[in-house]
Amino acid sequence: MVQKAKILLVDDRPENLLALEAILSALDQTLVRASSGEEALKALLTDDFAVILLDVQMPGMDGFETAAHIKRRERTRDIPIIFLTAINHGPHHTFRGYAAGAVDYISKPFDPWVLRAKVSVFVDLYMKNCQLKEQAALLRLQLEGGGKGEVGEGKESAGLLAELSARLAAVEEQAEALSKQLDDESADAAAVATAAHLERKLTGLRRALDALEPGTGNTSSVPSQG
Repeated sequence: MVQKAKILLVDDRPENLLALEAILSALDQTLVRASSGEEALKALLTDDFAVILLDVQMPGMDGFETAAHIKRRERTRDIPIIFLTAINHGPHHTFRGYAAGAVDYISKPFDPWVLRAKVSVFVDLYMKNCQLKEQAALLRLQLEGGGKGEVGEGKESAGLLAELSARLAAVEEQAEALSKQLDDESADAAAVATAAHLERKLTGLRRALDALEPGTGNTSSVPSQG
């Protein structure tokens, strides 16, 4: 079962963190505080996050440097980063943020509804990816237990296939609805690209599952889900 997503909030000012928590509490996810870039990097060593809200101006390691460290790590480089900034940034400042790996910029004071909407998109994508990993794990289990030729095991495998197919169908339906929502809202290009990647992974998993159905032939080759 997919647990709540974790959202990392990075800001050196406690009042700003409190405001972010008040705005995002309606999403009913796990909000994790970090008061510096160093503290954020430490949190990222042990936990997985759906999205990072990162203040640009912080003493010591600023948002740009923190983002650069996040993107250099294999474990964290794919986590979406939304920069929060209170300064009037020109084109050069914006380019520096995107070059550091940000998917979006939000200026302070920000619209609470807009912030929640942007964060919720990445939370939904994260949840779909978690569900996809569960389906892939079930598929691997089926492959490892297949080919033993015993009647009891065959029935158990058939039941597992049916359960996997039903779960996958639910994820496919949710992913399709999310893609339509992104198209309707003219969402960020990064969110649309992530959703498209998720759909490709779902297609590969569906093909692999279809290959396991009785009478469909060889089960030795399964598309990679990475």
